[in-house]
Amino acid sequence: MATASAQPDPRIYGTWKLNVAKSKFSPGPAPKSLTVKWEPAGKGVKLNSEGIAADGKPMSGGYTANYDGKDYPLVGSPAADTVSLRRVDANTVERTDKKAGKAVQVLTRVMAKDGKSFTVTTKGKTAKGEPIHNVLVFEKQ
Repeated sequence: MATASAQPDPRIYGTWKLNVAKSKFSPGPAPKSLTVKWEPAGKGVKLNSEGIAADGKPMSGGYTANYDGKDYPLVGSPAADTVSLRRVDANTVERTDKKAGKAVQVLTRVMAKDGKSFTVTTKGKTAKGEPIHNVLVFEKQ
């Protein structure tokens, strides 16, 4: 793997808002809102998320990780406690969420060519063990 491919994509930096209407949640329900903020952090990225769950309760989480496939602490997720990042290509990053060392979800983030939006496809299991297949569309703020 080339060194450049292990680096973050500067287009991701900034604040992004979930477009709930364009997103699909299986199982639902969708959150009322979700905003993510990406910042550079050494050779990797720092992610902070805040939103309102479907039940109206606030939710938040985040992590700081490098694109090296190693596990880093994840906070705020009922389904997982670590996250690892791997760059697939210039526009695609694969994130694997694990609980107690076992992979529970794989999230594939694809940046739009214009850099104004990205899509995250989540496959795996919810915290309750239900199959999950979500497609989230985020737009740059």
